[in-house]
Amino acid sequence: MIAFLGLGRMGAPMTGRLVAAGYKVTVWNRTPRAPEGATVAGSPAAAVAEAELVITMLSDPEAVRRVLTEALPGLRPGTLVVEMSTIGPEAVAGLRELLPAKVGLVDAPVLGSVEPARDGTLTVLAGGAPEDLARCREVLEVFGRVREAGGPGAGAALKVAVMSALVPAQVLLAETLARAEAGGVDAGALLDVLGGTPLGGLVERVRPAVENGPPGTRYALGLAAKDLTLASPGAGTIAAAARDRLLEAAAAGLGGADLTAVFGHLRAAGRTEERAGTAGEPARSRGVAKVNPASVPATNGRYSHATKAAGLLFVSGQVALDGEGRVVGEDDMTRQSEHVMELLARILADQGCTFDDVTHIRTHLTDMSRLLEYAAVRGRYITGEPPASTTVEVSRLFRPGLLIEVEVIAALPAER
Repeated sequence: MIAFLGLGRMGAPMTGRLVAAGYKVTVWNRTPRAPEGATVAGSPAAAVAEAELVITMLSDPEAVRRVLTEALPGLRPGTLVVEMSTIGPEAVAGLRELLPAKVGLVDAPVLGSVEPARDGTLTVLAGGAPEDLARCREVLEVFGRVREAGGPGAGAALKVAVMSALVPAQVLLAETLARAEAGGVDAGALLDVLGGTPLGGLVERVRPAVENGPPGTRYALGLAAKDLTLASPGAGTIAAAARDRLLEAAAAGLGGADLTAVFGHLRAAGRTEERAGTAGEPARSRGVAKVNPASVPATNGRYSHATKAAGLLFVSGQVALDGEGRVVGEDDMTRQSEHVMELLARILADQGCTFDDVTHIRTHLTDMSRLLEYAAVRGRYITGEPPASTTVEVSRLFRPGLLIEVEVIAALPAER
């Protein structure tokens, strides 16, 4: 029996292929869904309880770790976990530490989007011990062509390496088109000429989006930004520059759109910059920048996770919501506090900061009697000399079930 955890754009058609191939499948998804022919479980632990093979297809490293942690009570010795999300080799190593020694682990992220997932033409990049790869190869072949990349973590490493070339190439093409159009070059003519170069395959792939607008989401722009963050978490690389372009587009509300939406976004940005150049100083030169790391769930488009200006990083209030907008840790101050502090840590790290660089922290609690629960968690993150601090009780936060919201101000590295 196979347990499949995660029924998003990719997981749902992949589950359908397993059922069609005659496998007995039990599924779990945070938002309950009932694929035809599959059994629906009420929790990750219940889903994996009778499974010999457990497949995860989730959004990011945090989601995978959280779901497998919830599944731990149901995992039996001898079960094989096949992690098919794009989470990078470091996260795979973390899963190996999380899982019991007698539970096997294969990392097998895929190349391809929704249609190949439906048709069984994905490319599966598999890493793991030879005996574990042999156990799951027949199942993986239901999804497409299997390429064994090497030992544990090799599939995850190969996937982020591939994405660090493919995604920046598409962003570069979008930026080239935007700048060329701003300079009076006809977009169709440019695509025609580029189509006759080694970039021809990519040009033909994106031409419909350039001419007619982005299609339905095949590969979400926000996920592409996340993948580039895994491939190039720092700065100074082409992949990092492309990641920042995608984060700007995600902050503009395009995180759930197809990656090709970056073409329209950069063309519009080019027109705005052109107008700014004729009317006065561009806003970018005023030294204010918005920050929206891919490692943190996207905003609703009406705010940014942080703004940096004058040598300071101003981080918006963070709350315990997951990537799908659900409350993490209902009525659990410790769990919500951990989630909030982890989000803050990721935003700080994205800008080269730690909690040691925080100058002020402001906390909003819906129940001051639970302050000590929060303080215990905060003490694990802020271990040095504490920053200036304000803590207030509020009657409620913007979503029912939220117990805490925390915002910080930090000094950026160049100012220390």
